[in-house]
Formats: sequence, structure tokens, C-alpha cells
Amino acid sequence: MILSVSGISKSFDGKEVLRDVSFHIEAREKAALIGINGAGKTTLFHILLGESQPDQGETYIAKNIRIGYLPQIAEYESENRIEDELLTVFRHLEEMELKMRDMESRMGEDQSESLMNQYAELQRQYEAQDGYQFRSRVRGVLAGLGFEEEEYSLPIRHLSGGQKTRVMLGKLLLQAPDLLLLDEPTNHLDIESLTWLEGYLSSYQGAALIISHDRYFLDRLCTKTIEIELGKARVYNGNYTYYIQEKEFRQKIAVRSYEAQQKEIARQEGIIRELRGRGQEKFIKRAQSREKVLEKMELVERPQSLNASMKLHLEPNVESAQVVLSAQEVCKRFDGRSLFEGINFEIRKGERVALIGANGIGKTTLFKMIMKEERASYGDLHLGVNVFPGYYDQTQENLSPEKTILDEIYDAYPNLTVPEIRNILGCFLFRGDDVFKLIGTLSGGEKARVSLCKIMLTGCNFLLLDEPTNHLDIASREVLEENLKAYRGTLLFISHDRYFINQIATRTLELTPDQMIPYLGGYDFYLEHKRAEEIQKAQSMITDSKQDFVTRKAGQSELRKIRSRADRLEKEIEQMEEEIEQIKKDMLLPQNYSSASKYQKLEDRMNELSEKIEQNMMEWDDLQKQLEEMA
Repeated sequence: MILSVSGISKSFDGKEVLRDVSFHIEAREKAALIGINGAGKTTLFHILLGESQPDQGETYIAKNIRIGYLPQIAEYESENRIEDELLTVFRHLEEMELKMRDMESRMGEDQSESLMNQYAELQRQYEAQDGYQFRSRVRGVLAGLGFEEEEYSLPIRHLSGGQKTRVMLGKLLLQAPDLLLLDEPTNHLDIESLTWLEGYLSSYQGAALIISHDRYFLDRLCTKTIEIELGKARVYNGNYTYYIQEKEFRQKIAVRSYEAQQKEIARQEGIIRELRGRGQEKFIKRAQSREKVLEKMELVERPQSLNASMKLHLEPNVESAQVVLSAQEVCKRFDGRSLFEGINFEIRKGERVALIGANGIGKTTLFKMIMKEERASYGDLHLGVNVFPGYYDQTQENLSPEKTILDEIYDAYPNLTVPEIRNILGCFLFRGDDVFKLIGTLSGGEKARVSLCKIMLTGCNFLLLDEPTNHLDIASREVLEENLKAYRGTLLFISHDRYFINQIATRTLELTPDQMIPYLGGYDFYLEHKRAEEIQKAQSMITDSKQDFVTRKAGQSELRKIRSRADRLEKEIEQMEEEIEQIKKDMLLPQNYSSASKYQKLEDRMNELSEKIEQNMMEWDDLQKQLEEMA
């Protein structure tokens, strides 16, 4: 155990935020800290960091434990460039490098054993601390977090808040503290970077306590889930899916216990009324005795599930055509640079389609083109007959800061009654006096919920949602999912929330620079197909490699045959030339040149050999050309 929290309570201005919170974290454990926005998760982090003191309770952190903290909003000031900032983690290795270079220059004049031993020891330490790899590790982390190589030299002071958060996260990962406290680490990451971070943290040797609304991320990474609800902490020894199942089971038991107790209380109150009604002293004493028992009874809290909101069923005002949107050879260019081109796809009535792709690929631009806010460079992007789109773009520019939530909805839809509006807002988690909050005082997640509520009430039959789950806590995301499942129109949405995609999408479109690739189903189905494609590609490469090997082997065999034949021809030519020289000598002998028949025989043999040599030379030349071509 490296961290223990025991009985922590904390209040602000008389309002209790945390109440008797207890849990512990083991070495190398990855735990999720979840709860609605405002539940006290970040407050708990500040207590663990010693930045805030609890009203009651205590924390225990094991000796020599190093803690690294990633805040949700990084207030990062540095004069360094991105890569240089991450390299500061390894400043000690850079100093060792300089010392080694200095020693190497001195060795030219000083060959003493003492200097040699010092250098050898320093080199051993440098290698033991992975000195030869630290620069590639820095670049690997930067690439994993979605930075392009040309961005490595950007000054940090010029970065956006999201980029600064990614720089801070990269630096933390390289520092490798024993315990990471991560507050929304998945914000500002695309799906590829999220997958990389999951893998990195899965193999991370330290422990991590993670605040996140990314349920897919928590499912893949965490083995413990700590829920902060109504100030209390409840620990579930499993991932997010286990937590959901176990919480549902616990709630069923809690509901049964609550209902059984309420039934017993009602029964006892009935008996008490009856006893008092008899008017006799002995019956009144018995009634008083039962009342005392009721007063001492430990009441079961009313389970939250009994307060769950109803689902919102939204009907489009008009039925759309079967083909809601079609695109043929669509291209978009900015300043001569092509975002995407040759894009073809179709969306049909009733579909819920997820649009995914790398950051900067042009997903939001495509939405603006559908809404006629941008024009295609060329190609045809066409809305079907009776298609009325509604667009959510995260900016909440359609909200009036000076209005209350109730007025914002009523002014937009005066045909709705106040009870109807309150009921609708309840479906978006605005209950009781929440509806009287001013828009200007709302959090980003609350504004997002108001905007989504307004858009879904427009009666549009084609919803375009750009990152609708950003700023929303898990409870809000689940409410949105239920409402979108009940929506009777067509839905196209951009999201990095893989859990949300799995819950909502009936089809997934992947936007690439040169095509739109369709996949049936949600993110897991898309992932399964991508893996199958990679396996098929790998098998194809293996097959090609085998074929290349066979071809190479066949070529090498043919090469050996040609060389062997050329060598034999050379030897034959050499032997025949030697025989011709001997014939010439024999022709000069008296017994041969004095005999016409013997001389003729030698001459015929010499001519035969000369002709054979010429044939062999021609074949040898052909073989040499083949060898040159195969080289």
C-alpha cells in the first residue's frame, strides 16, 4: 500500500463536499476516481497533494513515494520549446554526456589509469540510466501524444491550453513518479493518442489514480473504481463495466431494503395510531414504547435510483427522405493544401453514424460544409428532400448569459408550458432550483447540456453533433445517450468518446485524406475490422516474402547454373586451345608432315577444335551478359 485515505471530510461555506471518505491504493495499481461534476474529486486531489487540509480524517503516503500531478487545466509557463521542455527531465544525463565528452578530450593527453577508470564508471552509470535512449523516448512520447515532428520546436508560451496539458502529461510520464494523480488526462487527445496512452499506462511501473469521464479508457486500464457520490466514497474492485453491474446490483438491494423498512415503518405507525385510538393508558404506554423503537431505528437512505428522470422522446417535425445526405467526390482545400479529396458516402434515414478520424483531418470542416457555412472546393454534397439539420458545435454561442436556464428554453419555445419545460430540463439533469441559474454562471458541462436540450427541441430531423460529450460528466453522458437512443431522426456525430460511440452508433465512418471508409456498428466493431485488415496485410506480406524468397532462391539457383556453365566453357576452351598448340607442334614432326594422310588428319582435328572454340566463345559471351543483367 502506497496511499491510504481514512475518514476524510471537507466542507466549503457550510456545504459538505466530502464525508468520511476512505480508500487505499496499492503499488502499480491503476484506479479510477469517478463522480458527477462538483462531487469533490479535484478537492480530494488537492488534499492528497497537501494543497488543502481536510476538516477531519487523515491521509497516509508511504515513505519516499514521489507523486506527479496533472491538473485538468494546465497553467504552464515556460520559455522552452516543446522538445526541450521534455528533455529537462533528463538534464542529469545531458550533464553526464558533457562530462564524458570533456574526459574524452582530456584522454588525448592524459592516459592515466585514474582518468580511464573515472570515464569507465561514468559510462557505466550513463548506460545503466538508459542514457543512450532518452532522446528517442522523448520523441516517442511526443509522437504518442499526437504532436507532429514540426511542432517539437514550438515555444510553449505560444501553445493552446490543450497543447500545454499534453506537454505537461508527457513530462510527467517521462519523470515516472511512483503515483500519478491524473485529472482528465484524456482531454485534448484523439483516438490514436488515447490508445497509445492506454498502452503506456498499462505497462507503467507506478500507480495511478485517474479522474476521467472516458468510460472506455477506464474500462481498459483500471482495476479499481472509486465513486464519490453525495460526498461518500464507495469502492468497487473492478473496471468501469464491473462498477456499473455491481452498482446496479447494490442499488436493487438498497431499494428492497428501503422499501421493506418503509413498509415496516408504515405498519408500526398504523399500530401506534390504533393503540392511541383506544384511549386507555396501557395502550398509550405500548404506543409510546413502539414510538421509541421507531425513533432509534437507523433509517435506510432513499436510493437515488428512485429519483431517476424519465426518458425524453423527441419527434422530428417532418419526415425526411430515405437518403438524408449524399457526397460524391467531395474535396476541400485551404491555401492550396488539400484536407481531403475524392470523398464518397451516403447517410440514410434513421441511422446513427459516428464520424472518426485523426485530429485536423477535416471532420468539423465537413460538418460546416453540410450546414452551408463552408463551400466544397469541388464535388457534390447534397441534403435529401425535407431534411432539416440541427448543429451542435461546442461553442454554445446560441445561449444568452443574462437569462436563466428556464427562460432560455421558454423564450426559444413559448408554446411549451413551464411544467413541460421543467420536465424536459429534468431529463438533462436540471432539477429543482437549478432551472433558475443564470447561463453566464454555468460550467462548460452545464452549458453543453442546455445547448443540447435546445437543439433537440428544434424538431430537426438530422442532428449534427460535434464532440457532444466534451465537458460532460459520466452521468450527463448517460442521460444524453438515453435521449439520443430515443431520438426518431437521423444522427451524425463526431466523437473521441469510444464508449459513447459503442452505445450510439449503428455505423462508423472513418475520414482519411483520400476516402471515407464505412464500418458497420460502433467503435469495437471498427477496431475488430481494423485488426482483421492488419492481420490480412501481415499475412499478405508474409506470403509476398515467401514468394520473394522462393523467387530469390530460384534466381540464385539459376545464377549458380549459369556461372557453373560459364566456368566449364572456359575450361573446355582452355583445354582445346592447349590441344591446338600441341597439334601445331605435331604437324612439324617429319613423320607427320611427310605423310599426307597423317597431316590431313591433324589439320582436320585442328579445324574441328577451332570451330568448337568459336561456338563455346559465343555461348560464353551470352552467359556473361545474363550474369550482368542478374547482378
